[in-house]
Amino acid sequence: MAKAAAPEQLEGRARWEAETLAPFLGDHPERQARFITVSDEEIARLYTPEDIAGLDYQRDLGNPGEYPYIRGIYPTMYRGRLWTMRQFAGFGGPEETNRRFKYLLQEGETGLSTAFDMPTLMGYDSDHPLASGEVGVEGVAVDTLRDFEILFEGIPLDQVSTSFTINPSAAVIYAMYIAMADIQGVPRQALRGTIQNDMLKEFIAQKEWVVPPEPSVDLIADIFEYGIAETPKFNLISISGYHIREAGSTAVQELAFTLADGMAYLEAGLERGLDLDQLAPQLSFFFNSHNSFFEEIAKFRAARRIWAHTMRERYGAGQERSWKLRFHTQTAGVSLTEQQPLNNIVRVTLQALAAVLGGTQSLHTNSYDEALALPTEEAVRIALRTQQIIAQESGVADCADPLGGSYFVESLTERTEEQALRYIDQIDQLGQGSMLKGVLRGIEEGFFQREIAQAAYTHQQQVESGELTIVGVNRQRMEEEQRPHTLRVDPQVERRQVGRTRRVKRERDQAQVKAKLAELRRVLQAGQNAMPHIVEAVKAYASAGEIMELFREVHGSYHEPAMI
Repeated sequence: MAKAAAPEQLEGRARWEAETLAPFLGDHPERQARFITVSDEEIARLYTPEDIAGLDYQRDLGNPGEYPYIRGIYPTMYRGRLWTMRQFAGFGGPEETNRRFKYLLQEGETGLSTAFDMPTLMGYDSDHPLASGEVGVEGVAVDTLRDFEILFEGIPLDQVSTSFTINPSAAVIYAMYIAMADIQGVPRQALRGTIQNDMLKEFIAQKEWVVPPEPSVDLIADIFEYGIAETPKFNLISISGYHIREAGSTAVQELAFTLADGMAYLEAGLERGLDLDQLAPQLSFFFNSHNSFFEEIAKFRAARRIWAHTMRERYGAGQERSWKLRFHTQTAGVSLTEQQPLNNIVRVTLQALAAVLGGTQSLHTNSYDEALALPTEEAVRIALRTQQIIAQESGVADCADPLGGSYFVESLTERTEEQALRYIDQIDQLGQGSMLKGVLRGIEEGFFQREIAQAAYTHQQQVESGELTIVGVNRQRMEEEQRPHTLRVDPQVERRQVGRTRRVKRERDQAQVKAKLAELRRVLQAGQNAMPHIVEAVKAYASAGEIMELFREVHGSYHEPAMI
């Protein structure tokens, strides 16, 4: 048996463990056996230069604004311009949401973000039988261009950046925004904002779809092809890891699956013959920020480095703007608890701080009452003030990447990147060198769904066993809970919305609508770009439901295969 080294022969961490730690632990044991992140990653008790011994500053980090952008995509980061404060808004009809938009702008929001109700998301009009009871409940109801006219009444589109969280019906909402710009006389080239438009993550995690995966990706490519020419300042997709994480994935899975989806969309655009350096800068990403503070910061930093390397080395992008990963962040909805809901203010603050320290370009902070209902104005204001206090009082925005060089953060970033790249390689192998084919095959075979389900199961076991603490849920519980006032959507909203939709359908030029829809059907059947024809159809007041029904008729509906 090898003889143990004497303390005087030990160096670095080994010496500290032998001389300082071991005697102390004898009388002062640690409070738990394992220290883990929300994603079940084990955290060591100490990180030292030994953990980043192989790190080369210029090669692996670089300065802010320089490749590989791990320290931020702009040289001055928030010293020059703060992130966009974009609070999610949308409930009831367009009247209610228009008032909430104006309230948030008055309170200092710097970008609009639109949530839609379930019928709108799924491509059904408010007067459809399947929409009954759901109109305006989870977001704003939008059926025709008339609703958009009300939604943006008094809001000049050339003065705001607007985000739309919608996927199956994204093309219709994008078309309505373009039509509204035309009505307001705003040049399409001046439009700024983002359409989520990410169907791959729907099949992976969120489960909202209209047509199967392949025609869904084809429609996204239509938007790319059309949007590069028509709305060059508008982000044509927000590739979303947020919903993958909300479904129960780990941070690594969220990162890997999201970047793989991004590569898949890029390849879909390249198959259309689009120019790589025109398409890549119009792709944006959307990440979750969860409770494990340092893990989230590491995830954001690793995302930038992976994307920069991928764009330059795998795809051969020649322009720097194509190498830069830009992303929006939302705090973790799944982390909010109905028990002791005011605790959620603290959770959201920490999650938002992680997003800022991780270098986000845009941020939504959840409201403390969202585990109970749609947020009230008071709750939304507190969520927005959280961002403003971080920006204006904390000092964290005064220095680019203030945690750069931290032994812990750099080591965790390296580990996160390595694990994410292993997943990306696995997906690439599924597609035999095509990330688009790999993602589609992974959906078809249930690869993503199984990985996420196992992670969610492990997390729930850890919560139930007490290995992971949720304050107010499995520790520090209260017998009597106080419920805050919550927002309730007036049932009259549905009656008003249905009435308006039926009136628009009755009073519009029926011959024109019929002709526009017939032309759209012909284009879909011929496999041509649908976007110009969707814009013309919505201008004639064809409804979102009527347009999406054509997609169902031409491409068929999708039913997820059973997973074992």
